[in-house]
Amino acid sequence: MIPAQFDYVRPASLAEACQELGSDEDAKVLAGGQSLLPFLRLRLAYPSKLVDIGRLADLRGVHDRGDHVHIGAMTTHDEVMRSPVVREGCPLLALTAAQVADPAIRHRGTFGGSLAHADPAGDLPAAVLALDGVFVAASASGEREIPAAEFFVDYLESSLRQGEILAGVRIPKLGAGWGFHYEKFHRTAQAWAIVGVAAAVRRSNGSIAEARIALTNMGPTPVRARAVETALQGVELGDQVRQACVEAAADTSPPADLHAQPDYRRHLAKVLTDRAVRAAAGAP
Repeated sequence: MIPAQFDYVRPASLAEACQELGSDEDAKVLAGGQSLLPFLRLRLAYPSKLVDIGRLADLRGVHDRGDHVHIGAMTTHDEVMRSPVVREGCPLLALTAAQVADPAIRHRGTFGGSLAHADPAGDLPAAVLALDGVFVAASASGEREIPAAEFFVDYLESSLRQGEILAGVRIPKLGAGWGFHYEKFHRTAQAWAIVGVAAAVRRSNGSIAEARIALTNMGPTPVRARAVETALQGVELGDQVRQACVEAAADTSPPADLHAQPDYRRHLAKVLTDRAVRAAAGAP
């Protein structure tokens, strides 16, 4: 299908991009295009203007900022996956980015574009939520920080305002003693996750001292599994972990579609959370 007519601009700076975006409420940002272009072809989106930020070099790259890692919005999934800074400072993102679609999409799709698209079936939103990332939105009036817990508002809807562009994300470093894993259930390598689980676990004296769990495709936004996090505190690796992970589907509203019904997704959430926690904790 042919997309509807739209204007196209390629600004030379972030300030110019924000100005172009703010001047038209129906304008859309074009980054890697791996999410937006299919929507255009299917006429699920009708932007009056595309603002192409693909050549804004200052939005690309990974930087170690001491207590956190800054990832530019135009950094590709492949760059996130291979970055030594990401692998050392926030390994969960490297593990998750490696499971995004296929190599072709990972080389073209962008970290910020995937997050701004706010698809609850996307892999990276849950990982950033589990790590308490902070989104940096740029506009003509300056920058605004948005905690991950406040960024995802609804299905395909973020808290970005008109004229704002996601410039980057700050990921706090958790430090030593943490283990990470992303567990994903999907039909094919290129398919969206039917359910996914991002897990960060800190062990102490043979038991779980702290856990951070976020779920993919278990509601209109990525979900932080607080009930599981609480239930896992002080638990020794073994059957107690499985019992704690029964709470994984609590306070979720999984969708029903051609791939799975809500009950099946709730079952998957429990099973995959158990696997992710054990893998993150280094259990066999």
